[in-house]
Amino acid sequence: MTSEDDRDEETDGGNADYVTFDMAGERYAFPMSQVQEIIRMPAVVKVPLGPPALEGLANLRGRVLPVVSLRECCAMETAEHDETTRVIIVDGGVPLGFVVDRVASVISIDPADMEPADSVQSTVRSDVLVGVIKSKDGLMTSVLDVDRLVGSQFDGLAEAAAAREPAGTAARMPESEVETESDDTLELVSFAVQGQEYALPIDQVQEIVQAPESVSHVPNSGGRVLGVIDLRGRLLPVVSMRRVFGLPVTPLEPQNRIVVVSLDGGVVGVVMDTVREVLRVPHQLVAPLPAFMAGDGRKSEVESVCRLEDGKRLVSVLSVNRMFDSPEVRNEIAEHQDREDGPPMTEEQRDDDGRGDEELFVVFRLDAEEYAVDVDAVQEIIRVPEALIRVPRSFEFVEGLVNLRGTVLPVVDLRTRLGLPRGERDERQRIVVLIIGGVRTGFIVDSVAEVARVGRHVLEPAPQLSAEQARIVSRVANLPEQKRMLLLVQVGELLAAEQARDLEAVLDEVVADVLEPV
Repeated sequence: MTSEDDRDEETDGGNADYVTFDMAGERYAFPMSQVQEIIRMPAVVKVPLGPPALEGLANLRGRVLPVVSLRECCAMETAEHDETTRVIIVDGGVPLGFVVDRVASVISIDPADMEPADSVQSTVRSDVLVGVIKSKDGLMTSVLDVDRLVGSQFDGLAEAAAAREPAGTAARMPESEVETESDDTLELVSFAVQGQEYALPIDQVQEIVQAPESVSHVPNSGGRVLGVIDLRGRLLPVVSMRRVFGLPVTPLEPQNRIVVVSLDGGVVGVVMDTVREVLRVPHQLVAPLPAFMAGDGRKSEVESVCRLEDGKRLVSVLSVNRMFDSPEVRNEIAEHQDREDGPPMTEEQRDDDGRGDEELFVVFRLDAEEYAVDVDAVQEIIRVPEALIRVPRSFEFVEGLVNLRGTVLPVVDLRTRLGLPRGERDERQRIVVLIIGGVRTGFIVDSVAEVARVGRHVLEPAPQLSAEQARIVSRVANLPEQKRMLLLVQVGELLAAEQARDLEAVLDEVVADVLEPV
């Protein structure tokens, strides 16, 4: 492949250079001056509500690259990718990759050998055909117009590139658009240990990450510290919740999660069997732990108990300080915290929300792709009930209604809302409760993966591939080191204003006492 300096020389003695490629048994070409590079078919992240030709978004050396099917752009029958499939990256205002069957060669021709499009007949649409190159052996090569191909599928792509702000400066939803809860509720993250359900106050949880395959053991470490892991360049001491409770420690499994909590100005990771839900519990359903249950006179790790589902479900609320109340344990953790590089935290850093130049997201999955919403927009996360009350004459994506602690909650199938095929109900699905247009609304997702802390430097505006996609999926978090790309959902755009009003009107007509509790 020629270098960029070589590509600047578009002609050689009056000749023009073209990259030729094959599709459906025919040969085509792009002007060499518009080709940036040619790569193998990369892994792509599917983007909902995009144009039909969009294959997805790929990570190209830290850059988000839209990848489109050239067959689809040219109204050809689609074909499976194979070892010869290539992506030709062109300059269409922003870099854009076109998937072709096979790249043939780079040719240099005399302009006299090109017949203009209006003088030839072709199966390719004439509005994307520049002309036809005739070779001496009788082979004809159709030259395609890159700019028209881009414009035919992605009207606002080039314009958006010119008007974009620098990466990481995308606007956040105004605080006024997110309804705040009154102080009569307790926000919790619940998890399971040995089949029992516990919870931590959400303000004590910095983030939740998937457990690695192994934790690096530290020689001469004490009883509770399992070891350390690397968390974005920092050493994080890790303890086992099982060991805190005096239970046998089991090998790390894919379903295990590490809950990162604050402790004396530092952080520590606590391994849980599984993380279940984000709960918002009214204070009247929370009772302090009876004093006699502390047992040996020391303070119990459990500070209160939540009575949910009419007392059928009890969740023990833990205190981080009580979990690590022993001076020996705190000293042991501090030894590993002292190994972190960098200066100690200032008072201002301790007083802030701990996020710094990072944002916190709830990550969930839909159809094998990862999406995320700002953690501040999430009211709670609950299980999907066995049955929902159907709503007649409502939107197709509205699954029904449930009774959430005496409040009627409309539930939307997020797959359907984003134009994805419906999925079968299973135990991993959850309802993510958000507030949109003043209406609390639940969205069914395939599973909730984690609460992730993402640096603002990796956040960038999503390519504007369609008007609706650009409104809903406004940004992407590009994480090449993790081989991940998170599609960041703009919560306020999931329902249009008139849709939110219609849902509110439906709720006004519903009698809450006919619904079964969640």
